[in-house]
Amino acid sequence: MKELNIPDKLKSRIEDFLKRLQSAYGQELVSVAIYGSAASSEFIDKHSNINFLIVLKDTDCQHLHKATDIIQKFPLFDPIFMTEQYINSSTDIFPIEFLDMNENNYLLFGKDTLSSIQIDTRNLRFQCEQELKIKLLSLKSAYLRMHKNKSVLRSLLFKSISSILHVSRNLLRLKNKPVPYKKEDIINSLGAEFQINTALWKKILDGKFKAIKLSNQETEQVFQDFVKEVERVADCVDRL
Repeated sequence: MKELNIPDKLKSRIEDFLKRLQSAYGQELVSVAIYGSAASSEFIDKHSNINFLIVLKDTDCQHLHKATDIIQKFPLFDPIFMTEQYINSSTDIFPIEFLDMNENNYLLFGKDTLSSIQIDTRNLRFQCEQELKIKLLSLKSAYLRMHKNKSVLRSLLFKSISSILHVSRNLLRLKNKPVPYKKEDIINSLGAEFQINTALWKKILDGKFKAIKLSNQETEQVFQDFVKEVERVADCVDRL
């Protein structure tokens, strides 16, 4: 597994995890793939989980029960179980998630179920707008309840920046532009295409990764400015 940019100790854990799945499911196991940060350059040891897409022929509870003991032995592993039919019938409602999986994955075992995924950009635009507007409402609602608690506002900012970038990077797909994976590269590309305040977004990102420390006064202003940014990006999506 040299292609995976993760520590060797985790690679051996992955091999153990895969062997246990193969033993538990036999012919019922269609494929196992790693997706997300562990399949890209964004993995951070001791901070990132390892995401697995496990495809079975059947994912009813009786079949899932076979994996319960296995999952408990690997707390840093974050698996989702699907069937091929579920994947093929769900790309219209989860285009962002399946595009992300398709773009950054490493096949450990079995059939490559992600390579043939087809996404209608109309569904992608709809999900981007929906996700951004939901996050915008959540930010405003949280501000009403917690604006006096700057520590909570900072935590919300740091949590929100990752999820909003995750959605916003797909706006570049809608404009037929290259889609970077690293957060700073996403911000730069969004700045070029949608004229976001890149300095503000990078400031939040630096605070998240402790490169800088936001004071209470800064936190209040940055939060307010970021809400305006998300609102403007959501409006841009509505016009695409």
